[in-house]
Amino acid sequence: MSTDHRIYLASRSPRRRELLTQIGVRFDMLLFRTPPREDNAVDESCLADEMPSEYVQRVARAKAEHGAGLIRERRLPRRPLLAADTTLDLDGEIIGKPRDALDAENILARLSGRTHRVLSAVAVNVDGRIETALAASDVRFRAISAQEIRHYVQSGEPMDKAGAYAIQGRAAMFVAEIHGSYSGIVGLPLCETALLLQKFGFEF
Repeated sequence: MSTDHRIYLASRSPRRRELLTQIGVRFDMLLFRTPPREDNAVDESCLADEMPSEYVQRVARAKAEHGAGLIRERRLPRRPLLAADTTLDLDGEIIGKPRDALDAENILARLSGRTHRVLSAVAVNVDGRIETALAASDVRFRAISAQEIRHYVQSGEPMDKAGAYAIQGRAAMFVAEIHGSYSGIVGLPLCETALLLQKFGFEF
């Protein structure tokens, strides 16, 4: 596979589209159904006693498997498919996207003045062979006032983001320190993604 070929991206995330474009990967979107008619095969509910690292890799792999099935059903050209998932690990608890504005405020209040871990898993499926990778990054927030949290939530930015914030957006002003992959915190770890694609012959 070379850079002349395209892949499928099984994600609606504009951040992931921008990141793939950044490293020169050409892609077509492969969209799943959205709530309330979402695909059961990619149910993002947590399993009992599931660790955050296990959860995020399981969901990314499920997306890659389901996406390959859609390619077959829709009789689309065979191409590599890339899927990803991102979640937060706060003291072993899985923190996903906020349910509503109040939930977003509560999540951000818990992150204030503390360090949490952002986990981003990537899965590439080529003809049923799936390879996965995981990026773990630590993020420390400064203390955030209730007023700052409220104003940030009112901007609407947190509502579709794991952990209720976007490091590439307004929430950058909350971030005191990071250790790990910046692109992974955004939603697609580019180092791990490139290495996975290279396993399947992609040339950069």
